[in-house]
Amino acid sequence: MAREPVLLDHRLRPLRKAALRREQSAPAVTGVRSVLPARSVAGMDAGRLAAVLRQAETPGGAEAEAYLDLAEAMEELDLHYLGVLQTRKRQVSQLPISVEPATDSAEDRRDAELAGEFLSRRSIVDEIYDCLDSIGKGFSVSEIFWETSERQWMPSRLEWRPPRWFAFDRESGERVLLRGDGEPEELAPWKFVVHRSKAKSGLTIRGGLARVAAWSWLFKSLSLKDWARFVEVYGQPMRLGRYHPNASDDDRAALERAVANIASDCAALMPEGMSIEFVADTTVRGRSAVFRDLIEYIDGKLSIAVLGQTLTTQTGGTGSYALGQVHDLVRHDIEASDAAQLAETLERDLVRPIVALNHGPRQAYPRVVIERPPAHDGEKMASVLSALVPLGLRVRVDDVRDRLGYAAPGAGDEVLAAPAAAAMAAERPAVPLALALGRAGGGASADDPLAEVVEAIDGDEWQALAAPVIEPVLARAKADPEGLLDGIASAYPEMDAEALTERLARILFVADVYGRADAS
Repeated sequence: MAREPVLLDHRLRPLRKAALRREQSAPAVTGVRSVLPARSVAGMDAGRLAAVLRQAETPGGAEAEAYLDLAEAMEELDLHYLGVLQTRKRQVSQLPISVEPATDSAEDRRDAELAGEFLSRRSIVDEIYDCLDSIGKGFSVSEIFWETSERQWMPSRLEWRPPRWFAFDRESGERVLLRGDGEPEELAPWKFVVHRSKAKSGLTIRGGLARVAAWSWLFKSLSLKDWARFVEVYGQPMRLGRYHPNASDDDRAALERAVANIASDCAALMPEGMSIEFVADTTVRGRSAVFRDLIEYIDGKLSIAVLGQTLTTQTGGTGSYALGQVHDLVRHDIEASDAAQLAETLERDLVRPIVALNHGPRQAYPRVVIERPPAHDGEKMASVLSALVPLGLRVRVDDVRDRLGYAAPGAGDEVLAAPAAAAMAAERPAVPLALALGRAGGGASADDPLAEVVEAIDGDEWQALAAPVIEPVLARAKADPEGLLDGIASAYPEMDAEALTERLARILFVADVYGRADAS
């Protein structure tokens, strides 16, 4: 009986499968792994924020807990920060995921299919969204719950855990440890998905966007408080009560109550002969704009930090179409980077354990690909293909169909087809044969109309006419054979087919007329 291969963890130690069946990071009613909400950040000021950020840099223990609580609270208290952060996370979590085999062998394809089963589940979108919590906090941890009921190892779900339940080791400040009642403990191998996102180089705890956005959030929150106080005081015009010099103390008291309450009650009672005047300050609106401008400035910088641009988040702004295209490309560059980092994490923490536990260790493991399908201009592609395919360019139908987004038709499917040859011939205009040819029938001679056709096909002129069309394509094919179709599209503006088109039109005209003459 063959022995089961020994599986080694990331430290080259024998893997203990029993640890994979045990829930290691379960929450507790008491202790550090409580499900109670994070600590309040009420009363946060510049001094307290600076202390929180300094403490978070100290690896080990619970020094980063206050910072992680702050990062969580920022998402709940700042609507703009929450919006741009959600946009970035959801943009990646909804991208198509595929698993590619390491090689074309049947064994490697079987490995890729096994891993692809888990990554094709509907709930994977929410689980990946939780993994991308690392964009704000620098890292995220999800525990893997393994299912072994069908005699195979397959994750049943990924359970996100609050980042404040974890700490970093004191030596490197990079190894994630699980906090408990005692000293932080090592995470069991192949039991957790630990994803890291870095807005900047350095320690993981310093790489999250929350650290970059913390000061902007503080200044914005203070500005909002000041703006609210300003509106409360100056949002309504000043009320000026006028009373008669002979008014009694009771009359004056009644007028004072009326002036104080008219703003909220919109009604007041006062003795006859007294009046209330509303004095409007025309400079209030201008002074209020200072707060709005500051908040909009902070939101704009925050959009740049999270999304890399502002045109997709600002309201009422103006910008050229070309500038919008540039901003959209920047946003897609960030998306591609986030997707590549996430794919690497899923390969390491999910795909490799799934394959190794079921099929044994491998020299190479399947590759995870998370990317947006490339957009192709169907009209431009059709123009290029219609010009080059008749010249002999061979293109795989499946490649064209994939780029256009069309599925291959099945048996019995109704498909579109080109017009029948007879119908096309009927649509051609009649040609006055007597004007085109001075005779009907007969063999080719020196002055035969087909002589030009034969000479153009057999002579060197054909290559000279086709060279301006084919050479740009050949140049791109040599530079990038795999991206030939995209290269053809980019080479299209450089193709000069005017001479070739004119000559082909003359040849086809003469050939058509000659055939009609022979047929008659």
